[in-house]
Amino acid sequence: MNVIGISGTPRKNGNSEILLRHALKPFENDGWNVNIYLVSELTINPCKACDSCQEIGSCTTDDDMQRIYDAFRWCNAIVISSPVYYRNVSPQLLSILDRHYAVESEKPLAGKPGGAIAVGRGTSGGQTIVINAIYRWMLSCGVICVPGELNGVTAVADKPSDILNQKNRLDQAEVLGSNVLRVAKSLQL
Repeated sequence: MNVIGISGTPRKNGNSEILLRHALKPFENDGWNVNIYLVSELTINPCKACDSCQEIGSCTTDDDMQRIYDAFRWCNAIVISSPVYYRNVSPQLLSILDRHYAVESEKPLAGKPGGAIAVGRGTSGGQTIVINAIYRWMLSCGVICVPGELNGVTAVADKPSDILNQKNRLDQAEVLGSNVLRVAKSLQL
């Protein structure tokens, strides 16, 4: 079984990436193949709205998004994390979400479970908006949205590695991962 994690933070080892890694631990412990895609290491250009993908069946932009398309097809589950950028997902993650349009007719994520994680600077930093944005995108792709204890995982953190001092948030990320794993296993029966 295969799971992908997409970290939407441009900061290497950012707080949302750390939570994502904790969410993927249950999959690792269960022997799943785990692939993590870090926008901090990828070049993903925004959608040009050229509609070439609808005419020829594939995106004409040559960048790392081709790897993400393959991952969408390969995975049995998906977890996405993002820092909050002006009450939205990071622009790097938004490019990935928008570029899914090129494979929309293929529906590579339909029927697969997924979870969402958002980290913002303050208590009204837009985490709920980001969780909703990720889950709305997932719903539009046919993903089965799986909650943690309540919705996705939200956290307040600013400086790099702040989240490591919040055991409850790290635990909540693992709860989210365990819930996504449980749904994925139930779908394989």
